[in-house]
Amino acid sequence: MSALRATIFRTRPKTPLTGAETRSCSQHKLLVVWALFSAAATAAVAGDALDGRPAPPGDTWSLLTDPSNWTVLQQETEIEQWDSSFNSPYAGRNSFLPGGDGERTFSLTIFLGHKLWDGAELYYNPEFFQGHGLGNTVGIAGFPNGEAVKAAFYQLHYNTSRLFIRQTIGLGGETEKVEADENQFAETVDVNRLTFSIGKFSANDFFDDNAYSHDARKQFMNWALWESAAWDYPADIVGYTSGFVAELNTKDWLLHYGIFMEPTVSNGATLQTDVAKSWGQVLEADRRYSWNGHAGMIRPFLFWNRANMGNYDDAPAATSGIPGISSTRAYRSKVGVGLSWDQELATGLGAFARLSWDDGRTETWAFTEVDSSVALGLSLQGAPWKRPDDVLGVAVVGSGLSSEHRAYLAAGGIGLDLGDGRLNYGLEQIAEVYYNVKVCKWLWMTPDFQFVDHPGFNRDRGPVPLYALRAHLEF
Repeated sequence: MSALRATIFRTRPKTPLTGAETRSCSQHKLLVVWALFSAAATAAVAGDALDGRPAPPGDTWSLLTDPSNWTVLQQETEIEQWDSSFNSPYAGRNSFLPGGDGERTFSLTIFLGHKLWDGAELYYNPEFFQGHGLGNTVGIAGFPNGEAVKAAFYQLHYNTSRLFIRQTIGLGGETEKVEADENQFAETVDVNRLTFSIGKFSANDFFDDNAYSHDARKQFMNWALWESAAWDYPADIVGYTSGFVAELNTKDWLLHYGIFMEPTVSNGATLQTDVAKSWGQVLEADRRYSWNGHAGMIRPFLFWNRANMGNYDDAPAATSGIPGISSTRAYRSKVGVGLSWDQELATGLGAFARLSWDDGRTETWAFTEVDSSVALGLSLQGAPWKRPDDVLGVAVVGSGLSSEHRAYLAAGGIGLDLGDGRLNYGLEQIAEVYYNVKVCKWLWMTPDFQFVDHPGFNRDRGPVPLYALRAHLEF
């Protein structure tokens, strides 16, 4: 279960990305920010010491030495997943493999945080990945492993997943306590507050949250359940981006806006730094409420992406033989809407839903090939069988493609993660059941079963049963 153990296992060959390819310019700039901050802090401390003067309260030395100004947490997640053979009269370059497969993924994250000045915090998350998903992480739009990034790593691969500054400005009035968590200090803050975050992170750190399905390390693992599948959220090949987020929190509402960098190419490792030319923007309004004494929340959002994307209608005429969408690329927009809802029904029992849609005219750029999706699920804690810290989750999701998108795939086109060579279109329908067992304070074990009908929206292939065992540690 350790990082050392993770370096031992090997996965089925697939061309991996090199360190140079996965380390974008924006990552280097963010690392420089961290280095400059550390150097400045060290210099300030040294200067105080050389002066021989006593350090006043709240100076740099106090900030560096006070344990309450630091937070350090760690997580490790290992997922063993396998599937059985299934019906497959034909297959293409991006088909889910029909012969049965088994793969393992591993992630290790360290969550470091430091208070800079009043209301300001700096967070750094070094992260390590190894492995890849079943079938080379292609062929199913609602992919079954949320830890499977769209690149293969045989050896333990380092990534600066998050490196950002957060500034919180209290607006006075009533206060509330915020519990300690990953990238979060335990503190008392104004209920009415402004929060600004800038740096590197994941767009879904801030948007499309859900109490019962937003963490593939402890909740549902399917991509179309822990995220609104039609939100082609800005991200590089391992799921992170750089950008700016502004949030206004009140007692009943959380309003937030974000603008993020898009990859330079579809599913790319490098981010486009010219935000005037290419971007992903999101606007969300979260409404808290109570129903029958139980908490609920609804989160509608709008998104607008712009990147050098191909057009599905133009692609079949662009080349002879297999349609190639890359030759049609130009700077275009993709717009869409989403909604995430969760509701506690009774103590320990909750329900959730996700709805999402995009216009479906331009190619999928960063997440997965879905243009519309509806997900429903239930989450039940184990108090009725005297296991209050265990969780049973059951959910279903149905996803679809736009007419332009399905015509492209039916003509033999290859997309970001789909392409059977042809297509007998049908909704991709998925069910997932998991049981999360809290073994001890720091360890959770989760058996998981998923059933995928019409994988890749193709009635000619499947259905596919999938099985998994997940181990998750937190320290």
